[in-house]
This record gives sequence, C-alpha cells and structure tokens, in this order.
Amino acid sequence: MSGTALSAVAAVLGGFGLATVLVVPYIAWSYHRRGELGLGHAVLGLGFLIYSFALVTYTLLPLPEVDAAFCAKHAAVTTPVLAPLRFLDDMHKYDTSGMRAVLRNPALRQVLFNVALFVPLGMFLRHLFRCGPALTLLTGLLISLTVESTQLTGVWFLFQCPYRLFDTGDLVSNTLGAGVGYLLAPVLSLVPGQRVRVPVGVPRPVTRRRRLLGIALDLLAVWVAGNGLLFGAKLANWAFYGEVPRRGVWNPLLTSVLAYWLPALLLLLVTPLLGNGGTIGQRIVLLRPADRLGGVPRWPRVVLRFLAGSGGYYVLVGAVPDAALLLLCTSFVFLVHTTGGRGLSGVLAGLTVIDSRVDRYGTRVAHNRKYRFEHLPAEEHR
Repeated sequence: MSGTALSAVAAVLGGFGLATVLVVPYIAWSYHRRGELGLGHAVLGLGFLIYSFALVTYTLLPLPEVDAAFCAKHAAVTTPVLAPLRFLDDMHKYDTSGMRAVLRNPALRQVLFNVALFVPLGMFLRHLFRCGPALTLLTGLLISLTVESTQLTGVWFLFQCPYRLFDTGDLVSNTLGAGVGYLLAPVLSLVPGQRVRVPVGVPRPVTRRRRLLGIALDLLAVWVAGNGLLFGAKLANWAFYGEVPRRGVWNPLLTSVLAYWLPALLLLLVTPLLGNGGTIGQRIVLLRPADRLGGVPRWPRVVLRFLAGSGGYYVLVGAVPDAALLLLCTSFVFLVHTTGGRGLSGVLAGLTVIDSRVDRYGTRVAHNRKYRFEHLPAEEHR
C-alpha cells in the first residue's frame, strides 16, 4: 500500500473510531443545543473528525525506520528551511518551458497540495465553529506550526532525528489554504439536514425514528454498563485469586445478573422512577412517557411498562434468549403500527411518549389550545 493510501485509510479508520466513542455525547449535545439531530450536521461532524486524523496521517505517515544510518543519510532534513519562497528556486530545477510542464512541476505540486490540505480546515472552522477570518488564519498558522515542529523534532524526540523537513513555505501555504477554505465555507451550507427549523426550546414531533434512536441508546447503555460490571467482577476475582477462576464470574446466573438484569433495572426502571419517567435513551433525545393527560406517569404504570418492554426483554435474554427475540420483534411491530409509535409496553401500560420540553411550556399549553392539540399524546387528538 502506498503512503498516500495508507494515510487515507488510517484517517478514515481513526475518524470512524473516534466517532463511535463520541456518538452518544454528540447526540445529547445536538438535542440539547440544537433541539434536534440533523443528519447533515452529523455528517459534517464525522467529516471533521476524519479530516483531523488526515492532518496527522498525511504529515507523519508512513513512519520510516529511523536509525543512525537513516540519520546520516538524511542529515539535510535536520536543517530548517527559513526562506518561505524557496519553492520558486526548486521549481527551476525541473522543466518550466510551458504551462503543461509548470503544472507537472513537483515543487509546485507540493505547494498546491499544502494549500489544498488546509482548505477543509478553514471551511470547518467557519461553518461548524463560527470562526472569523482572523481566527481562522491564526488557527491555520498555529496548526501548521505544530505540524512543522513535530516534523522538526522527530515527532517530539521519539525518533533519533527528523525524517521530514521543517519548511516555512509550508506555513505560508497552509495558512493560505485555511484562508481559501474560509471563503469557500458557504458551500457547506448546501448540505441538507443542518438548519434548525424552530427555536431550540420548542417541542418537536415524536417520530418513530426518534423513538428508535432512544431505544437504541437504551440498549447501548445497558450493554456498556453490563460489560463494565462483568469486567469489574473479573478484575475483583483476579485481585483476590491472582487469576480469573471459572467459578463466580463464569456462572451463568451471575453473568445474567451482571450483564443484563442489574444494569437494566438501574438504567431502565430506577432512573425513570427517580425522574420524569424517561429512560436514559429517552432523556438524551428529549422524550418522556406520559399518561392520557400528558402528565408524568405514576410508578405502577412505569413498572408495568418496564416489565412489558425492556425489562422483560433483558430478563428473557438472560434466561430464554429465543423468547427475548420474540418479544423484541413483537415490540417492534407495535412500535411501527400503533398510533404515535406507542409500542407494546406503552399500549399495555396505557402510556404514550411525548417531547419532554412540553413541561417547560405549561403556561403556554394552558392558554393555546391549538398548540396543545399538536403536542399532547395522540389519544388527546380524538
């Protein structure tokens, strides 16, 4: 694999890997800061992460085998280039007799590459972070200086000597690229799914896609907590016994308790009972269960919803996996075909799901019948 391809692959993998870690915080931030999850905004956020890794991979990879022989052979790299326009002299080392020859000139291509490499930075800084022209140029210069210093110091003295050249011309071309990106940033506004259609605090319609996102976040939360409890139990066994014995942690019943039942009980039942009735996933996407009048449900309905939905699923997963799959499929069918996407547990418990921001507009609901008609549970429409 060539160095360019290796850098691209590493940037994509790094960007997606970091996005996997940040996806839940991003969803929570987006709903609480923007009022909704815009797909276009999320795509641009992913693009920014991949680009950030690309800045690292394209300036550092491929890593050579740096030893005494390499340092002796590439001793010239240790001397910084302090003349920012030296690339003009380098261009004359190649054929410059015509326009085609100039465009193929390696020295010019390197300059153009350095400009193009920082164009996305300027676009992201202006569009996503609302940076002005001065801050965009300064940020581009500082990032370029960091990259060049990393190359000059041999990745901050991890290598015996530098393996790439510190060139002040790169500082100029990179900063210029950030400025060009600032001018081109309005192009990113054409990506759909970014614009917030209504004020942040105003409730949004409860769509099935939003409900499914909340459910997926609940499943993820239980999975992370369950694996954390299992890891903690294994670590405790290792601390007491010096190894992970087969008894205890590998006991099927204890595994079910730690991996499924306990995290589901804490996250999907105790948390709703102590709050407004919403689970972790529902709170992230600003949803909550409600009774027929739009109020916070009483604890018997919350418990019944838990047992008929996520609680029953996790109990069955730890005991009868096939039955758990059947319950999951049945719940999905109810979610798709019931009014308002209430789901099986919502039907049995007599609850629906509404936007949690309805609570903040209680006075407004009371004085605006049309607004109430649009945002109360579906049963109130009839």
